[in-house]
Amino acid sequence: MTAPLRSGDPILVNVALGQRSYDIVIGRGILASLGERIAALRPGAKVAVVSDETVARHHLAAAQAALAEAGIGATVVTVAPGERSKSFAVLETVCEALVAARIERADLVVALGGGVVGDLAGFAAAVVRRGLDYVQVPTTLLAQVDSSVGGKTAIDSQHGKNLIGAFHQPVLVLADTALLDTLPAREFRSGYAEVAKYGLIGDAAFFAWLEANWKDVFAGGPAREHAIAVSCRMKAAIVGRDERETGERALLNLGHTFGHAFEAAAGFSDRLLHGEAISLGMVLAFGFSAARGLVPPAEAARVERHLAAVGLPTHASQVAGGVLGVDRLMELIAQDKKVKRGKLTFILARGIGASFIASDVDAAEVRAFLAEQLAER
Repeated sequence: MTAPLRSGDPILVNVALGQRSYDIVIGRGILASLGERIAALRPGAKVAVVSDETVARHHLAAAQAALAEAGIGATVVTVAPGERSKSFAVLETVCEALVAARIERADLVVALGGGVVGDLAGFAAAVVRRGLDYVQVPTTLLAQVDSSVGGKTAIDSQHGKNLIGAFHQPVLVLADTALLDTLPAREFRSGYAEVAKYGLIGDAAFFAWLEANWKDVFAGGPAREHAIAVSCRMKAAIVGRDERETGERALLNLGHTFGHAFEAAAGFSDRLLHGEAISLGMVLAFGFSAARGLVPPAEAARVERHLAAVGLPTHASQVAGGVLGVDRLMELIAQDKKVKRGKLTFILARGIGASFIASDVDAAEVRAFLAEQLAER
């Protein structure tokens, strides 16, 4: 991980799942190949493009032009931007639109957007006509390195994030890095938290590379494509070994048990973006690991220092709106998807690049740690 890949031909990363294997295609300007690639995958298929209003303003015309050039007819379904579109009401709207457009099992749904659109459109594809194939065209950094890969689709519940959904793999992921040029700086930083996560989970050399090269990742070019490719390769390998999160795949949730609780406490709103919550959650996971004597405090401090340097939140006091309370956070943590028979499961660390699954974590210990964190500063 000491040097970025050279820019040029698209990078292909295969997600090896037997008959359901698919490619992640990473490169600059590859949205123009969308129609050609879909025609090769599903000759004669119709397409329904699901997007949000913000993404549609920037990228829908280019996607439609690419489809039209390949002779592919497309219906467009747009939803409001933001996490609140991951709801039963919006899911119903999307499902009914797909049925009304007569999208059949031989056709395709295209999710053109960030994580919200990918999760929502993927879940709709999973349930309409008992299963439609779909293509992910992620338009945010977070979606390109995380949510578009691996087949997790979901909407949110009033009890927590992503609690209602299905595993439903895409047939193609098309990650055009040029689409990230239109992202607001805050959104790009939010996605970077998931990039850093891969180094913290199992690749200390990649994390060190990010510490040295993160400004080049933000600037774009080969460093950005390299960071995305490394992230996708790690996720693809883990998903290939543990598709339904019965074991190793849970490592990808580093920072998410704490992070999702903060995100829910903030009302799944712009007060705290998903990647911002994960940044805070990863700092807490390393801090909790240090408090348990699992990781040297200097390693936990190094994680916090890097994420803070990038501009991500690293302490509960930085969460806007004063939404925090230990009782509410513990209630939300108890709803986490990794809870098994009421026992808390966390992803903790023995060092940078050495995360592990810790089952049966004492809730009282977590409560005391959170109370201490909330009381500081």
